[in-house]
Amino acid sequence: MSNTLRIFCKNIGRYVTINGGDTLLQIYERVKDEIPFEPICAWVNNKNEDMLFPVYSPKMVEFLPLSSNSAQRTYVRSLCMMLYKAVNSLLPGYRLRIEHSVSRGYYCRITGDEALDFTHWAPLLKEKMEELVKRDIIFERKERLTDDAVKIFKKQGLNDKVRLLQSIQELYTVYYRLDDLCDSYYGALAPSTGSLRVFDLIPYKEGLLLLGPNTTNPEEANKPIKQEKMFAAFTDYMKFNNIVGVSNVGELNDAVMQGQEAMLINVSEALHNNRIAAIAEDIKRRFVAGGARIVMIAGPSSSGKTTFTKRLGIQLMTNLLEPQMISLDNYFVNRDCTPLDENGELDYESLYSLDLKTFNSDLNALLRNEEVELPYYNFATGTREYRGDKMRLNPNSILLIEGIHGLNPQLTAQVPDEQKYRVYVSALTTISIDDHNWVPTTDNRLLRRIIRDNKYRGTSAVDTIKRWPSVRRGEEKWIFPFQENADATFNSSLLFELGVLKDRGEEVLRHVPHNIPEYAEAARLRTFLSYFHPIGEQYVPSTSLLREFLGGSSFKY
Repeated sequence: MSNTLRIFCKNIGRYVTINGGDTLLQIYERVKDEIPFEPICAWVNNKNEDMLFPVYSPKMVEFLPLSSNSAQRTYVRSLCMMLYKAVNSLLPGYRLRIEHSVSRGYYCRITGDEALDFTHWAPLLKEKMEELVKRDIIFERKERLTDDAVKIFKKQGLNDKVRLLQSIQELYTVYYRLDDLCDSYYGALAPSTGSLRVFDLIPYKEGLLLLGPNTTNPEEANKPIKQEKMFAAFTDYMKFNNIVGVSNVGELNDAVMQGQEAMLINVSEALHNNRIAAIAEDIKRRFVAGGARIVMIAGPSSSGKTTFTKRLGIQLMTNLLEPQMISLDNYFVNRDCTPLDENGELDYESLYSLDLKTFNSDLNALLRNEEVELPYYNFATGTREYRGDKMRLNPNSILLIEGIHGLNPQLTAQVPDEQKYRVYVSALTTISIDDHNWVPTTDNRLLRRIIRDNKYRGTSAVDTIKRWPSVRRGEEKWIFPFQENADATFNSSLLFELGVLKDRGEEVLRHVPHNIPEYAEAARLRTFLSYFHPIGEQYVPSTSLLREFLGGSSFKY
């Protein structure tokens, strides 16, 4: 009986005959002359797999270039395991924790019996990683009984992974071995260390910054950028997590199993209240001193800007200020004047889709205590209208303006800086899956948007996932470069929220068909959600920022 079978290689548009059990790496060797790049992972039936994945039945295979999001994640995960190996070799007994992305890299802490001087250790660890690259060691994929994996991780002192695996109670666990060291990741790794030539490792704050390849020039490592306020926001919430005793998913699952979900929700919501109150107090202080008549609130998609703005307004009222709101959407230029993006589509995320001259003129008139008739943008006709909606600021009035461009100086270039207070809102997720697997803030926001758009806009997960790369490009261009302009940063993430989003997210993602490219992202997100124990929505208050996405809010949107 023949052991051969045929798989369809999407890169070359034809079937290829292989031997049953051939790995993706072996299949690539057969067709590499027809593919203009060297892959480190592939989609198999639209699901991401590593290059050592064996194929035993007919499949559709697509090898991925480093420019793809899946390949970039594979590359970074592999760098993390290589760093873990370097730390284990040079600093045995020390604990590596990769906490979050910041400054175009990944912030890492290494803790142990003595504090480390990272100006000394960063070059040594990088040299050890470069040595591993030269040795070109295979990342061996293993799948064993979870009990066996737990024993291995206990022996290596990876108690965070032990707690996670024991909490999710899966029969089998996938992990990787590099030389004599084992680790687990929620996604594929590169075929070998030799694939990871481009990276950097530098001292950063009290730890290290691990930098992967630049997406526009993969032959160079990313260069760090200044993100002091973002780092401070992450650090504050990490301290909060440590006080509560929940810093990773295993600890969160244990708390849920012990019936502590209501406590976690209450204390997380209280933290939000305190932070909003502190921002309102700062605004009031600036207002009384003769400035801060306008509060600009900006942030990326699904960061919770709208609910934050409403809750800030309430808090400002308790400080005896009168919040009034202007919608930036009403200052869109007429549709026939809207700029186009690189694909020739109308670009409503561009700063220049707004009538900046009229907007600034109206703001300055309001600051002079003049009455202004506000425009209304008719999305059906794509034109601006005036419907008699007039506004005048009272002595205690303060303007709240929410929009993605709020921190961009060009938006309010004609308004004096002392009249403005800027708030940046983002979901800076600080809970980790385990020490070596963080939760990307982008995934948190994407899940929020998938659930909200499905519930309120009738948008399928497929359409949301399909549009997400365009949204992200807009954020990179129009939002993230101005984060450090903020007077205050509000972290809208909630310690418990992924447990609450779990059931809703899995249900919506389950309807993504297997035969389309968006299935890869849906499958990845479902794998990610599978680590969390569900938390009932009934504990979430109606004023919670999370209600903006779940429904059941006491605010009107």
